[in-house]
Amino acid sequence: MVAPFAGATATAGKLDGTDTMSLDDELLALERKFWIEGADFYRENLDEQRLVVIPELAGLKTREEVAASVAQMPRWLDVAPDAKAAHRPDRGTAILTYQANARRNHGTRYRALVNSLYVERVGGWKMAFHQQTSPADH
Repeated sequence: MVAPFAGATATAGKLDGTDTMSLDDELLALERKFWIEGADFYRENLDEQRLVVIPELAGLKTREEVAASVAQMPRWLDVAPDAKAAHRPDRGTAILTYQANARRNHGTRYRALVNSLYVERVGGWKMAFHQQTSPADH
């Protein structure tokens, strides 16, 4: 069962359970940073290998391959994620689904439906899967 985003309150953070930030808050904070931060943030917060499904970079990529690609892309100025659901199927994994509305420095806007899968490692959550799907314009 997938919990509505506002109600996903499983304990997240360190493996010893000392962090009391809710799962949805922690994952959403990470997601925002993935949109606006640079390659170093990716190196610190991606799992070693991750599956990426976005137009610019698709497939099973290493942390360094993704970080190098991000270093070449213009970053987003801001992002407003509209969270839909957060789910923790077991102790070591978490899934976040949301709609992102993002803007680059030169004003380009982007909207996508986003799914990310995180795995819990020593030191926190690491992104292992990320998919962006742009809704069709009507």
